[in-house]
Amino acid sequence: MELSLTQDVSMIELVAQASWVVKLVMLILLAASVASWWIIFVKFQVIRREIQLTRKFEREFRVGSYDDLVKRMRDGVPAGSMETVFRAGYKEWSKLHRQSGVSAASTIESVRRAMRAAYQTEMDSLEANLPFLATVGSVSPYVGLFGTVWGIMNSFRGLSNVAQTTLAHVAPGIAEALIATAIGLFAAIPAVIAYNRFTYDLDRLASRFDVFMEEFSNLLQREIHRA
Repeated sequence: MELSLTQDVSMIELVAQASWVVKLVMLILLAASVASWWIIFVKFQVIRREIQLTRKFEREFRVGSYDDLVKRMRDGVPAGSMETVFRAGYKEWSKLHRQSGVSAASTIESVRRAMRAAYQTEMDSLEANLPFLATVGSVSPYVGLFGTVWGIMNSFRGLSNVAQTTLAHVAPGIAEALIATAIGLFAAIPAVIAYNRFTYDLDRLASRFDVFMEEFSNLLQREIHRA
């Protein structure tokens, strides 16, 4: 049945009438959007928990008892990323500082390397799936635009079989094609916002980890000089 301008065409009807290429584009974008929202939800929980654990550990390290941190480490209590970095440094320190023939500079350098390796592992874990959000945010509008261009091309190609061209002949095709662009933006905008926010939070965490590693290294240096 030919559609006229006066007909009330629903979104579902427009999608159903789209070509298979446009439908495939919409399906890909919807799948990307669902995956992005899942990653956003999980990553938000992970990063928020990590920020809370980092604040707690910083408070305990600077105000609390150093011996309590060591005891908790030996008891195997679950830790956040900063405490994991601390444990890596402390284990390396425990192995080296009592060995004869190992200089203080070598000991501190080994501790720093151990903490840096643990830090990199933790950051890699925290940054997991962020490239996917960046990809969805940057590519989705273009994928949606491809679907729109394809749909509009099909609409104008169909005019070759029509004796008298009116807006009623092309309007439904253009409308269904524009849905692809709308879905692309719907997938891209939350992904970009979430990626920027998570990147900012992780950059701040990385700075706090760097400060902690320097503080812990200085603490161990003072311990060596006292010994």
